[in-house]
Amino acid sequence: MLMALLATPALAADAMPGTVAIGGGVIATKLATLRANTFVWDDQGVTQPVSIVISIPDQKAYVYRGETMVAASSVSTGKDGKDTPVGTFPILQKEEMHHSNLYDSAPMPFMQRLTWDGVAIHAGRNPGFPASHGCVRVPRAFAEKLFTVTTLGTPVMVTQASASEGFVPPRPYDAAKMAAATADANAAQFDAVMNTMNR
Repeated sequence: MLMALLATPALAADAMPGTVAIGGGVIATKLATLRANTFVWDDQGVTQPVSIVISIPDQKAYVYRGETMVAASSVSTGKDGKDTPVGTFPILQKEEMHHSNLYDSAPMPFMQRLTWDGVAIHAGRNPGFPASHGCVRVPRAFAEKLFTVTTLGTPVMVTQASASEGFVPPRPYDAAKMAAATADANAAQFDAVMNTMNR
């Protein structure tokens, strides 16, 4: 069943309304005033698994441990005609220094792939409004920190909901099952690429 879910990148259609706790006073205080290319992070004492929500209308990423928000960052999602897809995606691949194979070898530091057709979270120009080719650009220091706390299979929900409307972060997947399913999906993708090259 998991393989069937991974064949379609989006695992869920959109966010569900709800209420979550905001960790640490630092997050609550700074959340409303986050500007382009800034972030706040305070996960001291919180050890639950990580999940991420990307709010397109807010142009923000929210990082959760369990149901407690521990970080928030400005983002730049896809511009008109290059929209960032909505849904819940497992992180499929992580690469500290990746270069785009679609856009002139553009650098994508701390790349975390969400889809096999080119959508990822990575460090990049972050003007605070949609300006990417579909990726989720985040500030470099945030990208680096995020890279250290995620694993293959970490759930990332991209939504048209705003934090002010409330949403529930995606539940972390069973780590062992998701790691195995992600490895299988990655191997299948690799085999497909190799088969194309050998024709």
